[in-house]
Amino acid sequence: MKKQITCFIPVQSGIEFESTIKTLRESGVVEKIILVGDIPFTIESPDISNIRLDNFNSTKALRICANNVTTEYILLYTKTLPLDLGQNALFRMIQASENSEAGLVYSDYYEQKDGVLKPHPVIDYQDGSLRDDFDFGSLLLYRTGAFIKAVQRMYQEFDYAGLYDLRLKVSQNNKLFHLPELLYTELELDTRKSGEKMFDYVDPRNRLKQIDMEAACTTYLIDTNAWLAPKFREIAFSNDSFYNEASVIIPVRNRAKTISDAIKSVLSQDADFKFNLIIIDNYSTDGTTEIIKSFADSDNRIIHLIPDRKDLGIGGCWNEAINHPACGKYAIQLDSDDLYIDDTVIKRIVASFYEQNCAMVVGSYQMVNFKLEEIPPGLIDHKEWTPENGRNNALRINGLGAPRAFYTPVIREIQVPNVSYGEDYALGLAISRHYQIGRIYEPLYLCRRWDENSDSSLDIVKMNTHNFYKDKIRTLELCARRQKVMNRL
Repeated sequence: MKKQITCFIPVQSGIEFESTIKTLRESGVVEKIILVGDIPFTIESPDISNIRLDNFNSTKALRICANNVTTEYILLYTKTLPLDLGQNALFRMIQASENSEAGLVYSDYYEQKDGVLKPHPVIDYQDGSLRDDFDFGSLLLYRTGAFIKAVQRMYQEFDYAGLYDLRLKVSQNNKLFHLPELLYTELELDTRKSGEKMFDYVDPRNRLKQIDMEAACTTYLIDTNAWLAPKFREIAFSNDSFYNEASVIIPVRNRAKTISDAIKSVLSQDADFKFNLIIIDNYSTDGTTEIIKSFADSDNRIIHLIPDRKDLGIGGCWNEAINHPACGKYAIQLDSDDLYIDDTVIKRIVASFYEQNCAMVVGSYQMVNFKLEEIPPGLIDHKEWTPENGRNNALRINGLGAPRAFYTPVIREIQVPNVSYGEDYALGLAISRHYQIGRIYEPLYLCRRWDENSDSSLDIVKMNTHNFYKDKIRTLELCARRQKVMNRL
């Protein structure tokens, strides 16, 4: 086989990397291996060298990589843990690159976790795969020409977003090709459930990283005519007449353990305007229906809806509520697992619509267990949102926060996708294309995490399905925003 690859491997003191070197050499297509790390090396071999760097994710590191390559391909292994290549793995990736003319090839892989070997499929990259946590796996094969051209266009210096900036720039002129074959095995030490990992991006300890990522994404959006300036449509709230100023909306299916707490937290709200509670009971079978009925029989503010259709997801249930004639001017979300933090929540949310002249308000929430005891990471406030760039940065992350509230005439115009995952995100992106989204950074409700949460422990196939859908939503939104930008030119 022809040796066409230069490999860059991050190394860390105390972690074995000899087996990774061995599997790369045995591939038959690797000409040179370059170890990257801030530790001394003792390996003496003509095909191995080292670069003293303490940050493999920086722009500086990528420039150094680009200056140390003479082969047709560059292979980046992004983990320091041992790698085991499958049969003809790199040869197969080269074939895929040659046949597709892709600038980057990545593949499915095996994951070794807790002594168990499991397949880890990844998903196809699309235009809307902008989130910085897109899972490529840890083995990335770049065409050297595409890599170098992208690095030459890096005008910002990043400590954390170098690799993210690289793939965004490569994607502007080249395909990013997913080869759905299990080509290698990597060791996975993060054994947390999916519901625990999903809040990493809002952890305050990752704030500097998030700032870097936002800057890289913003540059990409500007370069591809998808960035929107902070100019928004004004709303004349006084032009609309509603009997109720606000409606709290709770879609529910089989939450007998928690629905009473949610209802009580709404009914206890203290407001100087009329409000009601619309509960869309999506054919519960565990006693939830009877609990709701008992509350509705004693309080005429509760509207208990059982849809005619049986094919509704959470988004479809929202459409039932917002299109109901009793829906108020502002539609305010509350999940059936959760409860408001005090009796001032809906009053504060409604006030924010007028104060910030926005079509949607997003609050903050406190993470708690089933007993309502605080759990890490604590407060989820999404402070990465800014009035100037929030609607652009929203394309980089996988959610906008909660609780969410909407100006009913706008949400009625858009309608909600009839799905049970990502419907709120799709709605938020569509609204932010034209209107300001208001924020409340103090906690408004207690988000109860427990084993019956729909996202507490998802397998990789379900996670991929969710992520692919959100990427598709972003793809559609990018198309709409580019049309909006081009129409202004």
